[in-house]
Amino acid sequence: MSGRIGLAGSIGDIAEAVRAGKVTARSVASEAIVRADAYEAVQPQVWIARVPPADVLAAAAEVDRRIAAGEDLPLAGVPFAAKDNLDVAGMVTTAACPSAGYVAERSARVVELLVGAGAVLIGKTNLDQFATGLVGTRSPYGACGCVFDKSYVSGGSSSGSAVAVAAGIVAFALGTDTAGSGRVPAAFNGLIGLKPTKGRWSTRGLLPACRSLDCVSVFAHSLEDARAVDAVLTAFDEEDIYSREAGVHAAPERPRIGIPRKEDLHFLGDAESAAFYTEAARHAGTLGEVVEVDISQLLDCAQLLYSGPWVAERTAALKGLLETNPKAIHPVVRGIVQSGLSKSAVDAFEGQYALKLYERAAQAIWRAVDVLLLPTTPTIYTKEQLLADPVALNSNLGLYTNFVNLLDMSALAIPAGFRANGTGFGVTLMGPAWADGFLLDFASAFQENQTMSATPPLDETPHKADIQLAVVGAHLHGMPLHFQLEERNARLVRKAKTAPAYRLYAMETTPPKPALIHVGEADGSALELEIYEMDYASFGSFVAEVPAPLAIGTVTLDDGSEVKGFVAEPRAMEGSKDVTSFGGWRAYIASLKG
Repeated sequence: MSGRIGLAGSIGDIAEAVRAGKVTARSVASEAIVRADAYEAVQPQVWIARVPPADVLAAAAEVDRRIAAGEDLPLAGVPFAAKDNLDVAGMVTTAACPSAGYVAERSARVVELLVGAGAVLIGKTNLDQFATGLVGTRSPYGACGCVFDKSYVSGGSSSGSAVAVAAGIVAFALGTDTAGSGRVPAAFNGLIGLKPTKGRWSTRGLLPACRSLDCVSVFAHSLEDARAVDAVLTAFDEEDIYSREAGVHAAPERPRIGIPRKEDLHFLGDAESAAFYTEAARHAGTLGEVVEVDISQLLDCAQLLYSGPWVAERTAALKGLLETNPKAIHPVVRGIVQSGLSKSAVDAFEGQYALKLYERAAQAIWRAVDVLLLPTTPTIYTKEQLLADPVALNSNLGLYTNFVNLLDMSALAIPAGFRANGTGFGVTLMGPAWADGFLLDFASAFQENQTMSATPPLDETPHKADIQLAVVGAHLHGMPLHFQLEERNARLVRKAKTAPAYRLYAMETTPPKPALIHVGEADGSALELEIYEMDYASFGSFVAEVPAPLAIGTVTLDDGSEVKGFVAEPRAMEGSKDVTSFGGWRAYIASLKG
C-alpha cells in the first residue's frame, strides 16, 4: 500500500499543485482510488458506499476544467470522505442502518461547500449506527479497528472517517460530533479532530442524533489542514435553524491553561495515558500559566446526555423506526434510544434547569482560564473487550467528551503520544463558543516544541478471509431472526440480487420464512438479498441451527458469482404461497402490513 497522504502532502500542497498545473485533480483522484482499493484488503469495513471510480474521475475532471477556466479553488483536487449520516445527492444515506436508508435528493450543506471549493468525494464511511457510540463497533457493516493495531477499537461514532484519513486514503474526512464522536477516533488514530462551535458549520443534510447538539467535525493530519477545512465551512446557513453568525473571541497574549484537580483525573488503570497527560500538562506550562480547576460539575453535566432527558432527543430522531421496525436498530443502540421513551416533559424542563446551573459553573471556569487541557479519553479497549461490555466501556471513553456540546464549547483534539501497543493517546483543548481560531493557534504553539514519539507503522495485516452468506428472508436486517447474525458479529457486505433463475415461496412457519427455489431462467426471477460475512467458526454454528426443509447451499447472483446462501428442498413449496412477484421478502412482508 502506498504511503499516507499526510506524508506525501498536505491539503495545501495538493491544492496548490493542482492549481499550478503541476498535477491534475484527475491524477490525484486516481491515486486515491488505488489507495482505497488497496486498503480494502486490510479493513473493508471502512466504507459503507464508495463513489463509483468513473464518477470520482469525472468529478476530478470537472475540477481540472474549473481550474483551466480561471477559478480559484482552495481545495482543488483534494480527496475527502464523508460519514454516512451526511447526505450526498444521489447516494443512499444509511447511518449504518440499511433498512432505514434513503436516496438523498440534495447534498448536505458542508458537502456542497467542499465540492464547491474543489474537493473530490471518494465515498461515505462507516459509523456506530445512528451516530450512537464512541467505539466503532455498533454497525452491521463491521467494526473498524485502530489503524495501528486492528484488535483495538477505532473509536466512534465517526469510525470509518478517522480510519480513512489515518490510513492515508483521503486527505481529510467529515465526521460528526454530539458526545465526542469527532474527537475519540482522532485520539486513537493519531489525528487532529476539530469539533467546531455549535452552529459554526451547517448541519443541514445531517441525519440527526441529538439535533440541538449535533456538530459536523473534521479529521485531518495537521492543524493547517483542519484550518483549511474550517475556512471553507464557516458560513451562516439560512436553511439550518441551528446555524449561527460567527462570534468574536479575544485571544489572550499569555493564556491561562486549566488542568483538572487530581481527584477529577481518571485513567482507569492506564498508566501510559496518565504519563502522557502529565507530560502534556507540563509542556503546556511553557506556553502560559497553568491553573488547576475544579471540573467536577462538568463531569456531572455529562450525565445529562444519556442518563438525563437528552437521550429522548435521540428517541425523537428514531421514533418512526422504533414504532414500525425496532429490530432494524442495532440492539445496543436500540436499548439506548428506547430508554428515552420513559422521559417526560417534566424531565426535560428539570434537565434544562440543571443545565443552566452547569453553564454557570462553566462560565466560572472561563473567567479563571482561557483554555482547558483534558485527556481526550482515559484509556482504550480492544474490540473483544467492547463487545463483552458495550455500554459501560463506551461510557468510560466519553468521560471527558460528553459535556462539551451540552455546554456550547469548542474543542480540538490533538495527538499526545502512542502507547507501547501503537494506539494513540490524545488531549483535547477546549474553549468557550467561538474560540475555534484561538484553539488552533494555541495548538500550533503547543506542537511546535512538543516531544512526540514517531507515528507507528500502520497495521496492514490482511483482513482475515471470511465466508460470505446470502440471506433472503427472516435473517435480513431488521427481520425477526437477524439477531442470529448479530450474535456472530456478521458484517453486511452489500445488497444484491440472485440470478433470474429463482422463485420465492412463503412457508407457513413462525416467524414467517421464505423458501428460495432454483427453477432455471425460463421460469425464474431476480430476487433481492443481503450478503453477510462471518468467520468460519461462526458460519459453522449458524449452519447447525438451520432447520429443514431449509438448507445452506450455493446461490448464484445476477453478476454470475456464487455465494453460500439459503436454499430449500422442493417439499418446501407444499402449502406455501408463491411470492416471487414481490421481488424480495422485505416487499412481501411490507404488503402484509399494508
